Amino acid sequence: MNFPALKNDRILRAARGEEVDRIPVWVMRQAGRYLPEFRELRSRYDFFTICRTPELACEVTLQPIQRYDLDASIIFSDILVIVQALGMIVEMQPSVGPVIPDPLKEPIDLDRLNQSIDVKQELGYVFEAITLTRHRLNGQVPLIGFTGAPWTLMCYMIEGGGSKTMSKAKKWLYKYPEESKKLLQILTDIIVKYLIEQVNAGAQMLQVFESNAEYLNSELFDRFSGPYLSAICSRVKNELKGNSVPMVVFAKGGHYAMKQLSTFDYDVIGLDWTIDPVEAREIVGNNITLQGNLDPCSLYGPPEEIKKMVKNMASKFTKHRYIANLGHGIYPDVDPEHLRAMIDAVHEC
Repeated sequence: MNFPALKNDRILRAARGEEVDRIPVWVMRQAGRYLPEFRELRSRYDFFTICRTPELACEVTLQPIQRYDLDASIIFSDILVIVQALGMIVEMQPSVGPVIPDPLKEPIDLDRLNQSIDVKQELGYVFEAITLTRHRLNGQVPLIGFTGAPWTLMCYMIEGGGSKTMSKAKKWLYKYPEESKKLLQILTDIIVKYLIEQVNAGAQMLQVFESNAEYLNSELFDRFSGPYLSAICSRVKNELKGNSVPMVVFAKGGHYAMKQLSTFDYDVIGLDWTIDPVEAREIVGNNITLQGNLDPCSLYGPPEEIKKMVKNMASKFTKHRYIANLGHGIYPDVDPEHLRAMIDAVHEC
């Protein structure tokens, strides 16, 4: 595809370990509910209608880029579109979040899934949104594509929504380990195709969200998360070959897996806010870029304090192989001007 020339490749250079003139910054969930312009749009459209309408998804993706001096955009979508493609109903309920009314309860429920989906057909709206957004960005900043990781998606499919314990999903790991692996493999195969098509559509960087790593331990991670995360990265890069793009893995709460993650061939490891950057660097070595990891709640503080915390964070990471971000997604009640304080502080480092 003939896309406009990229004017700011700072984040791609950082991901590849090349020199940058200043630390690049983007924010997880930067396109979304903390912005008044998004809330206005959301008052007129259902959440998944926005996801499924390329023109609307593109508009939302561009909102933070028009407001802030960011170094990347991330396509507006949701990790659960894959679950929808598999044939499960997902609803976005106010003040609750995503709800799956009829979750998987027993292994026989796997037969309900549409396992042989045509990714281009079922998720084509995401690829259309990516292509449209690449053109509308006009090369201002790169566009990030993303997916949920298999274990994280499995949790939603079994729990039926968010959970404080993930006990229903973890019960599968202990009671139905082989069936769990079957489900994780089904999800892995779809994710690989999904990410490849995102790149074909115009995504210039990819992030895999293992948002539920914190519910595992080293042994469970080694059996039910790590192998699939590793396979996703190696298969995507192998398929894309000459068109390979930097890949990020973000395993929230995955302190115990930092060493394993560093062996999976991802270019970037995202850190949550509970990990010390100096310790993380010692574990993963100098040949992987780190991303993160300001506490999202710090944005409730006054701008002067935010700037101090950003400078302290940046001093620990240093400019080499570093992408500034929050340690998780931005919260919906954060003052947008406080995010501006963070972004500006990063660029002053």
